Amino acid sequence: MKPTEFVRLRGQLGKTQKQMSQLLGTSLTAVHSYEQGWRHVPGHVERQILLLAFRKVHAGARPKPCWQQLTCPRERRELCPTWELRAGDICWLINGTVCHGEVQNSWKKKMQLCRKCTVLRRVFDAPPELCSP
Repeated sequence: MKPTEFVRLRGQLGKTQKQMSQLLGTSLTAVHSYEQGWRHVPGHVERQILLLAFRKVHAGARPKPCWQQLTCPRERRELCPTWELRAGDICWLINGTVCHGEVQNSWKKKMQLCRKCTVLRRVFDAPPELCSP
């Protein structure tokens, strides 16, 4: 996660750096470091901030599952853990998904795909008014 994305998502959540550190269970120094680019945002922190932002953007209505949004063939979705777990709205959060015909085992590689995908893209494209309480 880029420092600018971290800052933007924190802003969408309406949190100060101190509040963000408490929410993520990390130190204030870590949040400063993520935002300045002095430290890489760990995968577990990235997952957590994306989940919080995703839920805020989609407050009140769960989006269609990924297999419907992407018209995924039945054979592929039956191999995918998101289908088995009925977690198609948070497919981007789960490793081992079958995206573009390939199993996504690495968080870093998976996120390169997910950032371009309509299922998660709304979090990055959300105007501030969608994120207001």
